[in-house]
Amino acid sequence: MGILSGSQPKEPLHYGEVFSLWSYLTTIKGTSATYQTLYNHAGDKELKRLLDELVQGIKQETRDIEEILKANGIVLPPTPPERSVADLEDIPSGARMNDPEISAAISMNIAQGLVACSQAIGQSTREDIAMLFGQLHMNKAQAGAKTLRLNKEKGWLLLPPMHKG
Repeated sequence: MGILSGSQPKEPLHYGEVFSLWSYLTTIKGTSATYQTLYNHAGDKELKRLLDELVQGIKQETRDIEEILKANGIVLPPTPPERSVADLEDIPSGARMNDPEISAAISMNIAQGLVACSQAIGQSTREDIAMLFGQLHMNKAQAGAKTLRLNKEKGWLLLPPMHKG
């Protein structure tokens, strides 16, 4: 029996898995703080609901990844403080992000997360870690579809020039 044939959680994490977990966790913690801030800038109720759902999802992902890192003796990255809710009208109009900008930022972030999850899946040797990133990838794909639908419904989707050939 080889070293990687026993109970998955008892197998050692390799450096790539540790880095993927740690860097993903660092990124989503920052993303959560960003989404909480963007919530204050959003005017559209559906966009605010999407931001809230994304933050709640990140909180669950954070718990799952922190549990694995702690079990393997890895020091956790710092967590930014929770952002307070502000009234949109208290933000000067020249300093506000508008709803289409917020939605575009969410779309870009989701796309980057999909790539990060795919890379982590490809480098994992522990099946439980690959499955975790597979689940995270699925969550991001679903959030991406929801964001795309919102962008289309609100007229926020900017299409590149269409090729007629």
